[in-house]
Amino acid sequence: MMGPAHSLSGAAAWLGVGAAAAATGHTMPWPVLLAGALICAGAALAPDLDHKAATISRSFGPLSRWVCEIVDKLSYAVYKATKKQGDPRRSGGHRTLTHTWLWAVLLGAGASAMAIMGGRWAVLAILFVHMVLAIEGLLWRAARGSSSDVLVWLLAATSAWIIAGVLDKPGNGADWLFTEPGQEYLWLGLPILLGALVHDIGDSLTVSGCPILWPIPVGRKRWYPIGPPKAMRFRAGSWVELRVLMPVFMVLGGVGAAAALNVI
Repeated sequence: MMGPAHSLSGAAAWLGVGAAAAATGHTMPWPVLLAGALICAGAALAPDLDHKAATISRSFGPLSRWVCEIVDKLSYAVYKATKKQGDPRRSGGHRTLTHTWLWAVLLGAGASAMAIMGGRWAVLAILFVHMVLAIEGLLWRAARGSSSDVLVWLLAATSAWIIAGVLDKPGNGADWLFTEPGQEYLWLGLPILLGALVHDIGDSLTVSGCPILWPIPVGRKRWYPIGPPKAMRFRAGSWVELRVLMPVFMVLGGVGAAAALNVI
């Protein structure tokens, strides 16, 4: 799928988590609901860090383009080193290492560890990166073009500072889910993990499928492209994605937010 659909699906997924939490009697504080939805929307773009033409490669200027090149080469090297006889030959690393459940878990765990060990500035850095990605994904028309990069960064930095300040207030969710002293913001890894997995699931619906299960082998392939029957798949950017899936994600997100806030 394309960036906007990935971001919408990520936001909708976290709002769905909020709805589930409310249904079980553990209502999520509204700052956690908001921050988690934005983080998940941004994290849903992260697996495409292996593609130089993806939204994430343009989000941080030359730095993100350089990182994308490195990740693409790393992914390709891992693919060649671990592929089985049934896996096809490839010329690049897109939709390999960064599109797996293991990568998603490592991203989420790494963010949680960073938040715990790095303190407030680490939390602000995590929020900033994902606010940039969320803006690029959800507001793609307004954020398009290199001339808007600085404005996006300023908006993301301001949003990260404000959100962190709100979360830090007692009862607003810095210690949501993990309440022991020193565990504040340990939950930040969850929307990042979820966003990456939602991205992979979205890509599995397209014609190429997605090797989510790696390194678990399936038959003669270690990089088996998981997906529905080919007749049910679509091409990225097609009318199915733009006119069906994106409106569905918007509706599901709205319903999830209303349920999470006990409005319905």
